[in-house]
Amino acid sequence: MPVNSTASAKSLKRQFSLKQTRNIGIAAHIDAGKTTTTERILYYAGVVHKMGEVHEGSAVTDWMAQERERGITITSAAISCRWTNQTGPTAGVANQINIIDTPGHVDFTAEVERSLRVLDGAIGVFCAVAGVQPQSETVWRQMTKYHVPRIAFVNKMDRIGADYFAAIGSIRERLGANAHPIFLPIGKEDDFTGLIDLAAMQARIYDTSDASGMSFKTVEIPSDYIHQSREYRDKLIEALADFDDELADQYLEGKEILADTIRIAIRKATISLDFCGVIPGSAFKNKGVQDLLDCVVNFLPSPIDLPPMKGQTEKGCEVKVSADDDAKFAGLAFKLMNDGYVGKLVFMRVYSGTLSKGSALYNIRTGKTERISRLLIMKANSREDIDIAYSGDICAIVGARNVVTGDTLCEKGLDLRLEPPTFPEPVISMSIEPKTSADQEKMTTGLQCLSEEDPTFVVSADEETGQTIIAGMGELHLEIIKDRLFREFKVEAEAGRPQIAYRETVSANSEGEGSFIRQTGGSGQYGRACIKLEPLLRGKGIEIVDKTVGGVIPKEFIEPTLDGIREAANNGSICGYPVVDFKVTLFDGSFHEVDSSEMSFKMAGIYAFRDAMEKASPLLLEPMMAVDVETPEEYQGDIMGDLNRRRGQIRNVTSKTAFVSIAALVPLQEMFGYATIVRSLSKGRASYCMEPECFEPVPQNVLNTILETSTRGRY
Repeated sequence: MPVNSTASAKSLKRQFSLKQTRNIGIAAHIDAGKTTTTERILYYAGVVHKMGEVHEGSAVTDWMAQERERGITITSAAISCRWTNQTGPTAGVANQINIIDTPGHVDFTAEVERSLRVLDGAIGVFCAVAGVQPQSETVWRQMTKYHVPRIAFVNKMDRIGADYFAAIGSIRERLGANAHPIFLPIGKEDDFTGLIDLAAMQARIYDTSDASGMSFKTVEIPSDYIHQSREYRDKLIEALADFDDELADQYLEGKEILADTIRIAIRKATISLDFCGVIPGSAFKNKGVQDLLDCVVNFLPSPIDLPPMKGQTEKGCEVKVSADDDAKFAGLAFKLMNDGYVGKLVFMRVYSGTLSKGSALYNIRTGKTERISRLLIMKANSREDIDIAYSGDICAIVGARNVVTGDTLCEKGLDLRLEPPTFPEPVISMSIEPKTSADQEKMTTGLQCLSEEDPTFVVSADEETGQTIIAGMGELHLEIIKDRLFREFKVEAEAGRPQIAYRETVSANSEGEGSFIRQTGGSGQYGRACIKLEPLLRGKGIEIVDKTVGGVIPKEFIEPTLDGIREAANNGSICGYPVVDFKVTLFDGSFHEVDSSEMSFKMAGIYAFRDAMEKASPLLLEPMMAVDVETPEEYQGDIMGDLNRRRGQIRNVTSKTAFVSIAALVPLQEMFGYATIVRSLSKGRASYCMEPECFEPVPQNVLNTILETSTRGRY
């Protein structure tokens, strides 16, 4: 069911057509060079006149104080630039490129998730020395989840140990990608001097006297690279023949294939999601980035090259939303940011129609209208006011108050719900207490703002102690949250030790009965519910169904009963942690014609669940982390021994060019302070990353310790 145009007036003339628009993200493992690559793109595109450096804290897209101090990207930064292609079928045509630079640290993976949800294409950045690293796999899975076409940039070709072809091999093996070089490097490490364009069979040699990388010569391929270039060009054409019949025919007939014919085929293959072109370079040494920009325009899709975005009506019917300026407006809010000068900024991808400042938008979730006072194009932490945003644009709006990440904003009357991004649950928590009553108010405001910005940051209250509990994706995540709370909101507070976000589940079938009967003179309370409780496979979530027959529970009391079950599942029977991975079937009950009420059946649902859970062999689950350690071989034994002592399960050990990669599954409980330990064991040479993978039952000896020290109360 397509969204048809009912716009009363034609949109204003846009500067760049949809065909000339690219919405791309840059994603990779931490320290692969994403931000440095983005800075070079902005420099060559004329957005900045001096290249910012991560290590100097001067990168444009790393604008937060915490980012500049730590040299890492924490929040995704949106920025727009223009690029006129130097090669390809559209050479000489100016294009608009909207870029989102995403974090590499796993604690901030939500930033990557929501960015990829609204992008049309992506650049995966890989280190030429390390190849595919753990977080590379995570972002690749996210790209695949949202069907994002991508190209690969093998960065750091100037580094000792750089191996372009080994990096491509790891992309194929570890990511399962159909990766092929579309450029070859000339030299490596200190001798990395240029690139070979396999489509045009030309070489680009950089002028070593020009550090900016602006000066280069396009020349014939050096004689000692001719054979290799022909070999890889033939392999490239063979791979592309599956995607382009014209190219396949020319190849089989032995005809000379033009450069643009190959480029058109690469574009088709890339957009199909079954091909990934690879480009070598060194962003820090300013080599290969201009070719990368050409590849973005030549090979990554515009909004009209992709299938229409799918949404749903209120009744669940599919709706297709095409990029059309004259259609009804529809956009997705994918990020919130609190700005000290303009208030709440809502980042939005425009999928159809146009949006003018001063117009009103309908929020499907709230059923309310939001008035847009300002419309902005973001340039990291700076902004430019615009009068109108077009389909395919990424912009920010000011004035929308009751908007959260994932909201669909559209013209009133349009029955459409766009698919929101999904986010993992927090795995770690800590208490935080304000020092004074004045700090209490500031802390409440600050925590509300920060939780609005970050869907993986959750604020709650401990009913037993009255403490405020903050939860997130890791130690670094909570550390950054605390720092922002102190700096931006001027809060003085004491934070407790990080705690594990355990879960509870059941391992056996059971039945439970709950009754709520009160008689206090006049009208009383009566509700009775009977349920079956069954375990589900790990990660399946919660399923609650009504199978009552014959009106044993009146229809109006069914939902309150189910609500009571859901509420009871928030506090398990072991330590009071949320219960997961179970199915509840409501199958029987009874009521009183006078005394029954919604409250009495809600309480009956609560008591029934508690009764059933006690009988269902409950288990305490702990979050397990996928840990990847990269270390010189000489420290391999010490690090593996330490992981074993932490109850870790060694999964795989892979030898790479200069080091060993150790993959393990380790309980989060055992990973506190690991950064210091791994540095100590390797004399500062090893590095690691980890991300939540699953929940597993806690061993009995560990459970006993948790029960002795837990401050959480059971129901």
